[in-house]
Amino acid sequence: MDLTPRNQEQPSPALTGEPAAPAAGRWARLTALLPGLGLAVAVAVVATVVGRRFPLVGGPVTGIVLGVVLAATIRPGARLRPGITFSSKAVLQTSVVVLGSQLSLMQIVRVGVGSLPVMLGTLVVALGAAYLLGRWLGVVGNLRTLIGVGTGICGASAIAAVTPVIGAVGAEVTYAVSTIFLFNVAAVLAFPVVGHLLGMSQHAFGLFAGTAVNDMSSVVATATTYGPEAANFAVVVKLTRTLLIIPIVLALAAMTARRDRRAAADVLVPADVAAIRPPRVDVWRLVPTFLIGFLLVAAANTAGLIPAAVHPALSQVSVFLITVALSAIGLSTDLAGLRRAGHRPLLLGALLWVVVSLASLGLQRVTGTW
Repeated sequence: MDLTPRNQEQPSPALTGEPAAPAAGRWARLTALLPGLGLAVAVAVVATVVGRRFPLVGGPVTGIVLGVVLAATIRPGARLRPGITFSSKAVLQTSVVVLGSQLSLMQIVRVGVGSLPVMLGTLVVALGAAYLLGRWLGVVGNLRTLIGVGTGICGASAIAAVTPVIGAVGAEVTYAVSTIFLFNVAAVLAFPVVGHLLGMSQHAFGLFAGTAVNDMSSVVATATTYGPEAANFAVVVKLTRTLLIIPIVLALAAMTARRDRRAAADVLVPADVAAIRPPRVDVWRLVPTFLIGFLLVAAANTAGLIPAAVHPALSQVSVFLITVALSAIGLSTDLAGLRRAGHRPLLLGALLWVVVSLASLGLQRVTGTW
């Protein structure tokens, strides 16, 4: 018989050794990731096996194709979504950090500085073409800006950073991300073929992928398919390019405030118009955490803390993590969202994709980097 009084105060979890509520919450979040993460890993394993049988295609490309096919057939539900999202973001960022073990800080500085002319040139072309072609196609201002910034800098990450600054609505963000995603997949499939047809070197292709492909995931997948040197080069170019989001966001914030002041001038008194300030931008938040991790690992490699004997193994680990991330991105494909976007944003994305790709190749020729 239990003689414990019903109103007796129970001992705290700290005294009994039982896990506290926050720990239980963390465990629940972890278990919620396992189904989707397990599916992404399973697809990546199959993709790796196929990629070894067909090296020209490779594991990452196979992973994204298998993921898209599964997304169209089984349509992963809410139970799988947390793990798929985790795989497409955190696993990808981890793969980039591991890639830092293949490089030294001097290589990073040399590649970053050497790629600036092509990088800045393609950004100017992307933003200018987005404005002109967007107006010609009748794509509205915010959507035009989102697609232009996403194409010119870093895909969905740039879109996410710019959205609160310009006041874009959810539908515009969805259309822009869907458009960028479609041509990321197209780049992963088409660019390695183009590189081989043009006889591009590993470095030239790495610069091409780093400046003409949008999201980091697609840059890594595209360049990894071409070769390990191309992948290392492309990652440095892409990370340097990602930092350009800082001046772009600050410029857009100033332009948005000026636009709001002009719009308010007709209905507000001068004192109220003058009080309108640019949206506040936390610059430090715009610097990706994984970029810092990448630099720290590269610094450790530069200092000789990572033995050369483990470099091949770390390279294989990075490629597999990339394959997991690309498989997850394929699994998260929203085909219905692409259909809802309509033909005009997709046409703008297609034209920008072609223009930026040609600009990257042309600028490499002009600057003598290819």
